[in-house]
Amino acid sequence: MALMPKRVKFRKQQRGWLGGVATRGADLAFGEFGLKSLDRGWLTAIQIEAARVALTRHVKRGGKIWLRVFPDKAYSKKPAETRMGKGKGAPEYYVAVVKPGRILFEMGGIPETLAKSALRLCAHKIPFRTKFVKRFGV
Repeated sequence: MALMPKRVKFRKQQRGWLGGVATRGADLAFGEFGLKSLDRGWLTAIQIEAARVALTRHVKRGGKIWLRVFPDKAYSKKPAETRMGKGKGAPEYYVAVVKPGRILFEMGGIPETLAKSALRLCAHKIPFRTKFVKRFGV
């Protein structure tokens, strides 16, 4: 089951504006190592889950993993081969808005080499450029 909000105030949402850089969620808060976004975009619930699975499989139940993004924006789409008009389409899936500087995943309790290789695998599942970061003094 993909990540999605339990309940929302409004089913459909506007696309919004992706400008600026991340001010919140831009520093490591839980673990020693993290994956930081360098580009902006939408991260779907399916992509987040694929990255999470890649991380957990690589570390083989070692350490702890924190997800720092949550898909709370509904992405609506009209059915294929539908004529124009007749309103906005039904919500198809959920996305997380990601801006440059946002920490996507954090890890702790494992050696740096293992964390680096696990987060590299995780980065392949994400549709924009990312960077490995570590807590100062680790």
